[in-house]
Amino acid sequence: MSAAHHQTGRGRPGTVDVVVLGAGHSGLAMSHCLAERGIEHVVLERGEVGNAWRHERWASLRLLTPNWQSRLPGYRYHGADPDGFMTMPEVVDFIAGYARQLAAPVHTGTTVTSVTAMEGGYRVRTDRGEWRCRALVIATGARNLPAVPALTAAVPPEIFTIHPLAYRQPEQLPPGGVLVVGASATGVQLADELQRSGRPVTLAVGEHVRVPRRYRGRDIQWWLDAAGILDQRYDEVDDPVRVRHLPSPQLVGSPEHATLDLNALGARGVHLVGRLAGLRDGRLQFSGSLRNVCALADLKLGRLLDTLDAWASANGLDEAAHPPERLPPTRLPERPVLELDLRRGAIRSIVWATGFRPDYRWLHLPVLDRKGRLRHDGGVVAPGLYALGLPFLRRRKSSFIHGAEDDARELTAHLVEHLRRSTTGRLVPVAGWTPPDHPPGWSIAPDPAAG
Repeated sequence: MSAAHHQTGRGRPGTVDVVVLGAGHSGLAMSHCLAERGIEHVVLERGEVGNAWRHERWASLRLLTPNWQSRLPGYRYHGADPDGFMTMPEVVDFIAGYARQLAAPVHTGTTVTSVTAMEGGYRVRTDRGEWRCRALVIATGARNLPAVPALTAAVPPEIFTIHPLAYRQPEQLPPGGVLVVGASATGVQLADELQRSGRPVTLAVGEHVRVPRRYRGRDIQWWLDAAGILDQRYDEVDDPVRVRHLPSPQLVGSPEHATLDLNALGARGVHLVGRLAGLRDGRLQFSGSLRNVCALADLKLGRLLDTLDAWASANGLDEAAHPPERLPPTRLPERPVLELDLRRGAIRSIVWATGFRPDYRWLHLPVLDRKGRLRHDGGVVAPGLYALGLPFLRRRKSSFIHGAEDDARELTAHLVEHLRRSTTGRLVPVAGWTPPDHPPGWSIAPDPAAG
């Protein structure tokens, strides 16, 4: 293993120990950990450093985690507002500053066109040349493409539709009513912003996670962090795949440290309906399970707060913290609307806050499930192939900025051992070989560019 060069954007394609895909906070955290070990590597980025934060977020968005929680290996927030929440320009500056401090070997403006296996490692083809590596780290994130329901095709053409990846501000939408589909963090924030812009908003609510912004005098993230909940590992839960796909908590980062739940939205005039279940002949159909869904979210919130109270008592914090408190149950209309006729004009726009999906069209390896998601064991995908920056990758905090450090360090240790073993000839991916530590069906895919 040779020492890495750290000249951002320099160096020609060739052979290197490790290629990292993505120069967001996760890819840069991995770069830091690899450099600490003296491992030669490059970081390939299709756009700019922190590209998704620059170009794929709406204008008013702030981090959901307080500034004191913004930290990466060897780098952390040192500003004057530790309890505030970074705006998107501040996040970009934070990540760009980290890249400069690292002098990370980032190659920006480099789009990966294919990744295939080769004897002894992987071949990475880009629009600026080809890299060959002994190990590969995929840090491209899970928010690459919109995840929208199939019924979008039946929306009448006169209805404006948009996904949060393209949404920037309310003025993009025509005047008139808006249906926001999805009530996770993104859905509730956009419903709130659009309602404040003067547009009547209807929010279609499915499964969701309700939490307060502050609890007993401290930010909820302080409690989750201090009580060890964010450090829970993927191998400590019964069904990590299910947990990885739970909705993001209903939170907003605001100067007021406000709680943004369905009660807050209802008080501002947002109309609540059930999960969008169908669309036929211009008529939207909503599930009748809204009351049950909200009751379940309220129940889970109560259990979480009970857990935090028990932890506070066990650690002698009851006197220092504010008294325990409980949020009122979710308030709902007596008879929620079950159907809306788009042809009547009350709804002029639909915002699909229905989630995201990763884009692995360039990954020519049999490592995806039937929904196009990476199969992995805590970020270990296959021999010499790793993922970083996915929800609950190794811990509950994995998708947060501060969660990248522990994951990157552990995967780096695994990667270093892989390089050491492959050097001795004991563990090298070769064509036709079936690794015993990967799910059945693994094989090295042929290179589609090889003819």
